Amino acid sequence: MPYEAEREAVRLSPEDRLARMALLLPDLPPEPIGNFANCVRVGTLLYVSGQGPVTEDGRLLTGKVGAEVTVEEAYAHARMVGLNLLTVARQHLGDLSRVRRVVKLFGMVNATPEFTEHPAVINGCSDLLNEVLGEAGIHARSSVGMGSLPNNITVEIEAIFEVEE
Repeated sequence: MPYEAEREAVRLSPEDRLARMALLLPDLPPEPIGNFANCVRVGTLLYVSGQGPVTEDGRLLTGKVGAEVTVEEAYAHARMVGLNLLTVARQHLGDLSRVRRVVKLFGMVNATPEFTEHPAVINGCSDLLNEVLGEAGIHARSSVGMGSLPNNITVEIEAIFEVEE
């Protein structure tokens, strides 16, 4: 039986997986905070601009990881950023089933100088993408610390997706 469950999970669409996880993507992605687009497509690559932890009601999750924000809280923030990245992709593509693969994530953590657990924070986004996209969610990644991020957000993550023509 476990094998059958695995085969069924492979057949599920990203939208089905989100529903099974009781997660909803926002209808619209957060508006860019500068003079840039949320994403740009070049051939089969979709470059998604850095997204932050913005709640559905537009509230920014802020603070310095390693000081007033714990690794566990920042992990949850990075998971939220993953939802925002998927929202941008879905708005552009119309359907997340058109994502062939997550190629690369670049994760930035607003951290204290002595903080060293950047990968544990960005795992929040990586874990979500793997859960929602299955094998297509496995990606290359960088996780770095920053002295600050725009509006004092805890994390910012950008993504490159390979998509269907």
